Amino acid sequence: MNILVFGKNGQVATELAALEGVTCLGRDVADLSDPSACAAAIAQHAPGAVINAAAYTAVDKAESEEPLAQVINGQAPGAMARACASQGIPLVHISTDYVFAGDGTTPWQPSDPTGPLGAYGRTKLAGEEAVRAAGATHAILRTSWVVSAHGNNFVKTMLRLGAERDGLTVVGDQIGGPTGAREIAAACHTIAQQLATDSTKSGIYHFSGTPDCSWADFAREIFAQSGVVCDVTDISTTDFPTPAKRPPNSRMDCSHTQATFGVQRPDWKTSLSGILKDLGAVK
Repeated sequence: MNILVFGKNGQVATELAALEGVTCLGRDVADLSDPSACAAAIAQHAPGAVINAAAYTAVDKAESEEPLAQVINGQAPGAMARACASQGIPLVHISTDYVFAGDGTTPWQPSDPTGPLGAYGRTKLAGEEAVRAAGATHAILRTSWVVSAHGNNFVKTMLRLGAERDGLTVVGDQIGGPTGAREIAAACHTIAQQLATDSTKSGIYHFSGTPDCSWADFAREIFAQSGVVCDVTDISTTDFPTPAKRPPNSRMDCSHTQATFGVQRPDWKTSLSGILKDLGAVK
C-alpha cells in the first residue's frame, strides 16, 4: 500500500521517508499554508492512506502568528481529511499534548476535556476538530516531546550546550514522555495500514515514550549516555519564562493505542540510545 505523507524535512517525516511504500511531499509540492494544494495532492496521488506529519511547530512564534498557524495546523488538516473522505482512504493526523491545559498529575486520556494554554495548542485542536468533522476514516495521534537525530530538538540542544558549559539549569516541574520520531513514524505506519482495512478503529489516540520524566531528568540521561560532563540543576517553569505557556503535565495514557493497534509505548532511554548513535555521540 502506498502511503502519502505531508512533510519531508521534519523529524517524523524524515523517519517516515525511510519506510517502505511511503511518498513524502515537501512544501514545494504541497504547502500547508494553501489547504487546497493539499487536497489536490491527495487527488493526484490517489494513495492507499495519508499521514499528516507536517505542522506549524514554532510554539512561541505562534503567539504572534496565530492566523498563519491556524491555516497550517487547523485548515490544512481539514482539507486533507475531506479529500480522504471523498476518496475513501484513511488519514493519520499527528497532534500534540498541547491541546490539554496541563494541570494535575494524572495521565491524559484521549477522551479528556481539552483546554490549550496558547496559540499553538489552539490551532492544533482546531485541526483535530476539522479532521473529525470531515467524516474520513482517521486516527488523531497525540504525541509529545519529539526528539531525533534530525532538525532542532532537545537532545541536540543539550549536547551542544553541554559541550560548551560545566553546568545547566533545566526545567524540572514539567513532566511528560520524550518520544523518538522514529518510533512515532513506525506507529503512524502501522496505524495507517490497519485503518485501511478496519474503519471502526477511527478515533483519537495517544503515543509517548515511557517512563514519564522531567526535562531536567531527560537532560541528565542525555549526558549520562553521551558521556558529556555537565551538571544539571532543576529550576521551575517560572524561572524560565517563554512567550507561550507550557503544560506542566504532559503525561498521556497510551493504553487505548496499544489495545487497538498493538502499538506499545517505547522506552525513551532506548530511543535516546539510537539517536545518540546516529549522531555519533555515544560515550
